[in-house]
Amino acid sequence: MAEPAAAGVSSLPREVREQLAELELELSEGDITQKGYEKKRAKLLAPYLPQTQGVDPALQKESRTQMPVPSATPASASSSSSSSSSKFHRARSGGARDERYRSDIHTEAVQAALAKHKEQKMALPMPTKRRSTFVQSPADACTPPDTSSASEDEGSLRRQAALSAALHQSLQNAESWINRSIQGSSTSSSASSTLSHGEGKGTSGSLADVFANTRIENFSVPPDVTATTSTSSARPAAIDLPPSGIVKGMHKGSNRSSLMDTADGVPVSSRVSTKIQQLLNTLKRPKRPPLKEFFVDDFEEIVEVPQPDPNQPKPEGRQMTPVKGEPLGVVCNWPPALEAALQRWGTTQAKCPCLTALDVTGKPVYTLTYGKLWSRSLKLAYTLLNKLGTKNEPVLKPGDRVALVYPNNDPVMFMVAFYGCLLAEVIPVPIEDAGGQQIGFLLGSCGIALALTTEVCLKGLPKTQNGEIVQFKGWPRLKWVVTDSKYLSKSPKDWQPNISAAGTEPAYIEYKTSKEGSVMGVTVSRIAMLSHCQALSQACNYSEGETIVNVLDFKKDAGLWHGILTNVMNKLHTISVPYSVMKTCPLSWVQRVHAHKAKVALVKCRDLHWAMMAHRDQRDVSLSSLRMLIVTDGANPWSVSSCDAFLSLFQSHGLKPEAICPCATSPEAMTIAIRRPGVPGAPLPGRAILSMNGLSFGVIRVNTEDKNSALTVQDVGHVMPGGMMCIVKPDGPPQLCKTDEIGEICVSSRAGGMMYYGLAGVTKNTFEVIPVNSAGSPVGDVPFVRSGLLGFVGPGSLVFVVGKMDGLLTVSGRRHNADDIVATGLAVESIKTVYRGRIAVFSVSVFYDERIVVVAEQRPDASEEDSFQWMSRVLQAIDSIHQVGVYCLALVPANTLPKTPLGGIHISQTKQHFLEGSLHPCNILMCPHTCVTNLPKPRQKQPGVGPASVMVGNLVAGKRIAQASGRDLGQIEDNDLVKKHQFLTEVLQWRAQATPDHPLFLLLNAKGTTVCTATCLQLHKKAERIASVLCDKGHLNAGDNVVLLYPPGIELITAFYGCLYAGCIPVTVRPPHAQSLTATLPTVRMIVEVSKAACILTTQTLMRLLKSREAAAAVDVKTWPTIIDTDDLPRKRLSQIYKPPTAEMLAYLDFSVSTTGMLTGVKMSHAAVSGLCRAIKLQCELYSSRQIAICLDPYCGLGFVLWCLCSVYSGHQSILIPPMELESNLFLWLSTVSQYKIRDTFCSYSVMELCTKGLGNQVEMLKARGINLSCVRTCVVVAEERPRVSLTHSFSKLFKDIGLSSRAVSTTFGSRVNVAICLQGTSGPDPTTVYVDLKSLRHDRVRLVERGAPQSLLLSESGKILPGVKVVIVNPETKGPLGDSHLGEIWVNSPHTASGYYTIYDNETLQADHFNTRLSFGDAAQTLWARTGYLGFVRRTELTAASGERHDALYVVGALDETLELRGLRYHPIDIETSVSRTHRSIAECAVFTWTNLLVVVVELCGCEQEALDLVPLVTNVVLEEHYLIVGVVVVVDPGVIPINSRGEKQRMHLRDSFLADQLDPIYVAYNM
Repeated sequence: MAEPAAAGVSSLPREVREQLAELELELSEGDITQKGYEKKRAKLLAPYLPQTQGVDPALQKESRTQMPVPSATPASASSSSSSSSSKFHRARSGGARDERYRSDIHTEAVQAALAKHKEQKMALPMPTKRRSTFVQSPADACTPPDTSSASEDEGSLRRQAALSAALHQSLQNAESWINRSIQGSSTSSSASSTLSHGEGKGTSGSLADVFANTRIENFSVPPDVTATTSTSSARPAAIDLPPSGIVKGMHKGSNRSSLMDTADGVPVSSRVSTKIQQLLNTLKRPKRPPLKEFFVDDFEEIVEVPQPDPNQPKPEGRQMTPVKGEPLGVVCNWPPALEAALQRWGTTQAKCPCLTALDVTGKPVYTLTYGKLWSRSLKLAYTLLNKLGTKNEPVLKPGDRVALVYPNNDPVMFMVAFYGCLLAEVIPVPIEDAGGQQIGFLLGSCGIALALTTEVCLKGLPKTQNGEIVQFKGWPRLKWVVTDSKYLSKSPKDWQPNISAAGTEPAYIEYKTSKEGSVMGVTVSRIAMLSHCQALSQACNYSEGETIVNVLDFKKDAGLWHGILTNVMNKLHTISVPYSVMKTCPLSWVQRVHAHKAKVALVKCRDLHWAMMAHRDQRDVSLSSLRMLIVTDGANPWSVSSCDAFLSLFQSHGLKPEAICPCATSPEAMTIAIRRPGVPGAPLPGRAILSMNGLSFGVIRVNTEDKNSALTVQDVGHVMPGGMMCIVKPDGPPQLCKTDEIGEICVSSRAGGMMYYGLAGVTKNTFEVIPVNSAGSPVGDVPFVRSGLLGFVGPGSLVFVVGKMDGLLTVSGRRHNADDIVATGLAVESIKTVYRGRIAVFSVSVFYDERIVVVAEQRPDASEEDSFQWMSRVLQAIDSIHQVGVYCLALVPANTLPKTPLGGIHISQTKQHFLEGSLHPCNILMCPHTCVTNLPKPRQKQPGVGPASVMVGNLVAGKRIAQASGRDLGQIEDNDLVKKHQFLTEVLQWRAQATPDHPLFLLLNAKGTTVCTATCLQLHKKAERIASVLCDKGHLNAGDNVVLLYPPGIELITAFYGCLYAGCIPVTVRPPHAQSLTATLPTVRMIVEVSKAACILTTQTLMRLLKSREAAAAVDVKTWPTIIDTDDLPRKRLSQIYKPPTAEMLAYLDFSVSTTGMLTGVKMSHAAVSGLCRAIKLQCELYSSRQIAICLDPYCGLGFVLWCLCSVYSGHQSILIPPMELESNLFLWLSTVSQYKIRDTFCSYSVMELCTKGLGNQVEMLKARGINLSCVRTCVVVAEERPRVSLTHSFSKLFKDIGLSSRAVSTTFGSRVNVAICLQGTSGPDPTTVYVDLKSLRHDRVRLVERGAPQSLLLSESGKILPGVKVVIVNPETKGPLGDSHLGEIWVNSPHTASGYYTIYDNETLQADHFNTRLSFGDAAQTLWARTGYLGFVRRTELTAASGERHDALYVVGALDETLELRGLRYHPIDIETSVSRTHRSIAECAVFTWTNLLVVVVELCGCEQEALDLVPLVTNVVLEEHYLIVGVVVVVDPGVIPINSRGEKQRMHLRDSFLADQLDPIYVAYNM
């Protein structure tokens, strides 16, 4: 089928063959464009191709493979095409796919399109899935086996020929599908794929090619200082993990372990990092422009508006004129109303058959005669009007609406009920089976209170305990009436129904489901019902007594119009074949036509297909009696191949080619057009072969360029008699289209719907359309009805339909049809993967555009590989043929998509499930990178704006420089304590003498009882004994570092002061967890090594643990320094207490693992300790008479200071509550606060969260226990992060009922360089909150917005700045000060700033940069600042500070190290995580990080594993909508996998390292394309 194949390439002259080869080479090397290549090639071959008369050579090749081009002669062409396809059809077996969309041509086109992609090998990373999430269901129970493989019939030979032709032409130029950056480069040449298991298919290799050769060389993970320790994945959540970061200041190159080289036995190519590399290779690499620093514009456009393609086809024809149908003939004996026709036949032709019903086997079971229909309808009408209520209060009045609930296999009862209602002048509303919520909406809007049904049906309805019928969800209360004859009362002789001439009063209401899934009722008037019957009678040329076979639903659409209404008008005999019979005996309708010599049959393409499948069973049927085979979904463009195939198969059974009559219908406009039965022997109407690309722009173009993307459509005949048709633009005002433009078909005739019942607004827009011309002025005054169908009027006034408005997907301004995309999906070898061809296509609105979603049911026996492969190929096929990207492609288990009553897929419900996250896919592919093209451009930096001009800019704009400070220490008069005692040790000795018995510390256990106390003297004495042990046993010198390893308690405090007394430097370390030594001990080991500790002080229990066999498995226990247990101390006095020579000497080391996985130790001098304690004392007004309760970890930062130092300095009593005790008694902290009437309490976020989650529903119980928090003045959360406003708010709200003041809860702010910058304290204004604009924040700008503004973020002030502390907001790059409308790094200056990092190699530059740095300009005093590493801003508030000035509030936004720089903007992980956590109820926790410019989102799934894949599209959608970012990888893991440290902060860098090292054991990993 490749062009020269006709003659065979070999038969061409040699020089032509050489020129051809040269051309191929030029094309492959890119020296010539595709177009040029084709032109030259056609020129070379022109002399050797046999010419066909009158056909343009460019169309020549098409006429062989496609439905004939309109210019070819229709008759000969159609017969040739149909005969060739017949053999192919015969070889196919049943149940394989939804045959509405079956088309050989399309299948060939798709194969050819895919063949193009075959050449450019493309590796897509296959999702990683845990075995348990595979769909488990019996394979044999579901689908009939496929006997035919398409390899032994001619179809496959044709397909191979098509493939070779397409390969030959390699129709696409150098752009490949997803990947515009790799052109099948050498990376994929020798791929030993771990995904395709090396099958020799060739296809799987091309898609699942893993780049085995691409090693990631510049792997930028910080060197892992923990060697091999971070492999454990089963670890408790709240522990400080061994950091995989650098010890600050440690030489970068030392101990660099590359995670890539080995992966614990995992072959490198299946590794996560390799897959990410593949993913990057499939994406266009995003540029990373630096952040914009100084903004000229104040408002940026969010969305990139795609510019229209200048080459897109535009309509060129003239404006169309409305097309008229032939006039409606006046037949003398046509009745004045349909009821009159029934009366006439019922009284004069009573014996004539009207309707025959079939049983389940397809045999006729009952025939209703016209006499019976008349008498039973009369009885029903009489009963409805007279027997339901009392004489004075009838239940029904003429004009009331009545629901008809009848099963699909009982046409007789339905017909009687329908005509009974018409005779009683009540309005029947036929509905589908009971129960649907949307049907309830219809019943409510129609004001229906009565439902008619059969006895059998009523028995089947669900009942309550006392036998009443269940009230369906969303339904109004209904009275049910059974219409079986025995329950009807005979009408008196003198009673006659009122039959008037048909007018505009409503006759019946037909329901329709809109695209969104809502159900509306189309009201049909009596005159419209009559006129429609007349028009159908004339168009179909019905004559009295004819037999028709109806396979359609008789309750609506053509099944109702022909089989129930026109039937009675013309005294026809209808044989009704129910859907249930078709399922068991697909040939039943053909047999009925044969048995009854029926003249007309009403079918859908589905019925044609089923009959073809089953026709072997029946050799001797004859269809010669048929004069019309009405194909009612002829408006589906894919019906043409079903019609052709059916004709070619049944022509030998007497079917006449001219009998096939497609028609187009819609609930609003009723029958729009129908092909009239042709004259035998006359040429059949032509076909239109349209360009899909043209269609997407709404333009009719005969397809010439690329035969893969053509749509062949057949006409649906002419406009109905008495009707008029025009085509208007589908959106905007109803402007008439041009002649070569696709638009919505509108019809004006007496035979159409009149309104949507009860919905006046929508009605006007649909039923009363006056078309306008291009100038906008109305054309005529005749109102038209919108049909909901898209199409055009072709030559000879033939109507062509190309799709439905409901199936319209408008993506970036181009229109695509859902049905066309379904057809493409089915044409990709779907047999192995898709269950019964069930594919749904719809669009969802994400980020200002429609996005296409394809959902298919997966066969139970489909393998993972086959499914992934099919999905990849579908994406390519749709991209190639429709030039549109698919946003999401999902496979769900067989039979799980919501169904319509007749078994089709319920699209709107499927869409709803998708958006709610309840679709439960078993496979999913998201391609946001390829189809989201309207993201705003990445930000560019404004060149040459230095810090000075920023400052000038701020001053000109009238903005303050952002700085703030606490109260001035110098002006505050303190007692002589400070002047007398420079050191904490001196304060303790003084207290031991002055107030020896004053209790400083109280330690509580889980029961709330005091287990240990320490008075001033006890603490002093114990410290002395520890100091003497250190000197004697440990032989330590002043200045040696000592690691303190204790559980939270008083022992830790005594050991700390013991070290100070001995002149040693204490280092507090969290003890290892006995249950998870492998995870916790390496951190201890590391701090011991990094701090060069000379000795470890600990308890006997922990000492045994450190030397145990289990510990030896985790670390080398032989190299511990001296370990001293302090449980039994000798009573030996210390000769003298060490006094440091100066206050600048080191007091202690504070080690902590930051959220980015960095282990940092900072040096705290004696001066800093005193300064800090003094600032806290002043801020919180602490005196010896006060009590505070502390429930947080005492190992680092402010937690340690509050636990160990403050009481000794200020003399107040601290009640210590170890946080781990709360796990066994949640009430402990709050009951302690209540019992001791505590005014000030300190806790951590993890404690607050524990209480909020654990006690949230037990507030009544707290009241019963007498817990009252009205005493609390400040409840402070100690943290080094942005305040978690939602948590503090919900805590305040929850415990408001037990007296907690809403003003009490606040947070602190500290960092590594200064552990306490802000602390709420007792005096001073309450903490303030502001809403800031997230979009501006990403540009490092602060814009305040109102509450509830879109894209707003609620921030809370982090407490008040401590006395003596100054902060300034600085640009981290230029180090220049910023205005208060900017986000910048918080720099701090205070007496209690740490004196530097404690590092192995003193890295002076880092030290100076972080601890002693100056502003680059604008600071005459040359203050030395410390950089906190946190971004924030300062706002002047309306409140008054203690100093009487206006109060400046400091807001912390997040850690600079944690921010993600994407698309030139700065993102804070917590913002993205908050959005993600809201999307689905099953997301327990979430963390994000970036890897090689890809955003990775990890979510913990707390639901069942079946929900894992539901999260992928939801997460992708929300991040795109709210943050304008495309998620690269979505990882779904078990609860508790995201590591959280002791402060309750997420350790995102650890998570990242575990993910890259394949240690997460994820449930599912989706790589978004």
